Amino acid sequence: MALPPQDDRTLPAAVLRDVAERPLEQALADLQALVEHHGHVIVVCSPAAPTAVRRRLHTLRALMETDRVALFQPDLPPLGLAVLARQLRQLASCDLSPGVLASAGRLLVHYVHAGALLNSVARLDRVPVGLKSHAKSWMPGSQFGVLAHPEPHLVRITPEAALPGPEFGTWMLVAKGQLQSDWVNATLAPSWKVQGLREVPLPAESSGWWGTGKLIEFCSYLPDLSVLYQLVTSVRQSRCHWCGIDVIGDRCVFCSATPPVYDSPPPKQLESRTAVG
Repeated sequence: MALPPQDDRTLPAAVLRDVAERPLEQALADLQALVEHHGHVIVVCSPAAPTAVRRRLHTLRALMETDRVALFQPDLPPLGLAVLARQLRQLASCDLSPGVLASAGRLLVHYVHAGALLNSVARLDRVPVGLKSHAKSWMPGSQFGVLAHPEPHLVRITPEAALPGPEFGTWMLVAKGQLQSDWVNATLAPSWKVQGLREVPLPAESSGWWGTGKLIEFCSYLPDLSVLYQLVTSVRQSRCHWCGIDVIGDRCVFCSATPPVYDSPPPKQLESRTAVG
């Protein structure tokens, strides 16, 4: 999930390796060291990660008894998740407060278009698939273009097949698995009018997420740090009423507090006055 730096300012990722397999004391010490060194830590984790991993992360945060660890679990395929994590690493070099930086992930996720080209959707359970598509997936040579985010979309690959793309300028990352095809590079990328294309290794979690190892995963994104920074700083900031950290959005990413809701006062009753003559 730790992609190479996008530019010279992109900060390196701190990878919590084997967080569920290692002794709890070791994992806790590693996370404590990160907090002591950096002040705040944003942990990016897929909601599709094994239950043991997600439980361990929540356990570590609870044991530390701190509001300086944010758990961010965007519902994205593996390559899209890696792209979003790198965008946060880019923004970490800017003058953003920890709360605003952690909140930025919820904003930037809306600008990520992530999908894959698959040889079968028979085991795809993270994107809605109709019975007709399931039946066609058993036909030899069938391929499917699947958009998982921002809106699910599935097409069987034909000369006219197309997937809805972004309405703004993006770059595209392509990660090739065991599927041989040039559809993503030769057809999809031009139709999305991407401004650049790069290939990266397929994330280890991709085969499990998409239900097949015969795939080509793709993701379009905003690469320019100045654009990312402008997007984040253009959103109104507020201060969390519980922990006092600056955030964007309606929920604090560090303490999970939401703005308090106060009961509206009853309308004032008009005083009845009678004139005496």
